[in-house]
Amino acid sequence: QLVESGGGLVQTGGSLRLSCVASGLTFDSYAMGWFRQAPGKEREGISCIDRVGDRETHANSMEGRFTISRDNAKNAIYLEMNNLKPDDTAVYFCAARKSWCPTSPRAYDYAGQGTQVTVSS
Repeated sequence: QLVESGGGLVQTGGSLRLSCVASGLTFDSYAMGWFRQAPGKEREGISCIDRVGDRETHANSMEGRFTISRDNAKNAIYLEMNNLKPDDTAVYFCAARKSWCPTSPRAYDYAGQGTQVTVSS
């Protein structure tokens, strides 16, 4: 089970920190990531962090603004989001994949229910 938290309403230029706590899986055996989906749009991969802490960023539009991290002791991952823009408005999902980061945001083994992020202009 993956449970996200930390979403909300923020103004353009603001920051949010999303959290995700995992249970029921051997956390340090999984690559963990975030993806988002806005109404009427395709699922968009954000970033993934593998078991040893190497990071992959999947979208150029978010590189430098969004940072993923993980804490294996807490079975948790985080997404620090800075300089938010209205186009970042979406439901943000935490996801897990055994061993390695996927090449597509649709290739995760598990995903949470999502947390809404709304950026006002």
